[in-house]
Amino acid sequence: MSEPTPPSTPTSPGRIPHGPFRAGDQVQLTDPKGRLNTITLHPGKLYHSHKGAIPHDDIIGSPEGSVFRSTGGTEYLAFRPLLADYAVRMPRGAAVVYPKDAAQIVAMADIFPGARVVEAGAGSGALSCFLLRAVGEHGLVSSYERRPDFADIARANVEKFFGGPHPAWRLTVGSLEDALTETEVDRVVLDMLAPWECVDPVAKALIPGGMVCAYIATTTQMSRVVEELRGHGAFAEPYAFETMLRSWHVEGLAVRPDHRMVGHTGFLVTARRLADGVTPPLRRRRPAKGAQNPEPGTPAAT
Repeated sequence: MSEPTPPSTPTSPGRIPHGPFRAGDQVQLTDPKGRLNTITLHPGKLYHSHKGAIPHDDIIGSPEGSVFRSTGGTEYLAFRPLLADYAVRMPRGAAVVYPKDAAQIVAMADIFPGARVVEAGAGSGALSCFLLRAVGEHGLVSSYERRPDFADIARANVEKFFGGPHPAWRLTVGSLEDALTETEVDRVVLDMLAPWECVDPVAKALIPGGMVCAYIATTTQMSRVVEELRGHGAFAEPYAFETMLRSWHVEGLAVRPDHRMVGHTGFLVTARRLADGVTPPLRRRRPAKGAQNPEPGTPAAT
């Protein structure tokens, strides 16, 4: 029976490891072609590849940003993985929220240190990690996941990244509609198939001025959740958007967009909670040309 892996955090779970590499740390090794390999350090073990081996003992005790040469002569750059790196490579049950969307959720939903956040569903735990980073140890992220198998994967991924159970995280197996018990919540993040079904319980849980943020995949989902928020009466006008990420190749005078880009991954819809009893102002928008019947005797727009 193997020994349990020691936690990689120097003090309490939830703190980000720093300083020299230690046994139990995750290390990201990058070869000269930019290929990444993530390993967990164990005394006496070797990292093996077709380009040779590197003893874990050589890495343990070295500072981040060190270079190690394999027995085959290939140099590897060693860093602890960033959360963005970890999220896209973690074991998956459900699809993960990509870092570009997680960053937008943290920014546009205004997730702040100490915030009380409800998340549905937890999926594979990627977004949970970003939310926990944002609220800190004195906030609360209460995640709901319908599927027990996904909840197990999410718990394992979150605890592996933070080196143990995070003090600000509570994971509940069950649907948000049936299991939500929180009140006076600052933010609600919905990453689920039918977020419009949760608008009423979300409105009851949020404080006035609180915010809901829905992450959806398709335009039909986006349209439905926007119309549900508008029709509910407890929310200000929703804001719907998406983000695209394009990296660039920069090599001397050869400066151009990369041939591949992370295009559409999902849409985001945000809305603010109104005070109880307040009726939202009527929206005033200029109608599109030809959207209304013309005056008698006036030719229709073409």
